[in-house]
Amino acid sequence: MSAVLDNVPRYGLYVAQPTGHWPRKKKRLMPQGGMTIGRLAQQAGVNVETVRYYQRRGLIDEPAKPSGGHRRYQPTVLRRIAFIRRAQGLGFSLAEIAILLKYSDGANWKETRQIAEKKVESLNIHIEQLRKICSELNALIEESKAGKGKGTCPIIKSISGPET
Repeated sequence: MSAVLDNVPRYGLYVAQPTGHWPRKKKRLMPQGGMTIGRLAQQAGVNVETVRYYQRRGLIDEPAKPSGGHRRYQPTVLRRIAFIRRAQGLGFSLAEIAILLKYSDGANWKETRQIAEKKVESLNIHIEQLRKICSELNALIEESKAGKGKGTCPIIKSISGPET
């Protein structure tokens, strides 16, 4: 029995099944493998502009654009973006992440550890600065409570700075 082609508007061509069952549309495979920037961004949980920004920063490579086609990103790029996002979650800057990516084979323990140790030092300094800020704000809040709404708010007065 030979197959008959049915033309279905808006949905493409289907091979008519002699069984009488309507055929399911097959999932479209990406030509040339890989994924578009939109699909990459979606799967990575980032915006397309984030992918482009990472490319401009040299964190991920921009694939060659075939003539008349779309750039295709390989699954390794998805893993690289996941690496970048996890490193950002640990507080690393993009400049630090660029260095970590050079060591992403996992063989440079000492260099990687040194980068992490510097990050911990930086975070500890930042934490101390935040504690001082919290202490200042708590003192201003207590001063504001004690003032009971009379005169200039001590928080606004502090932010405004000294009168000239």
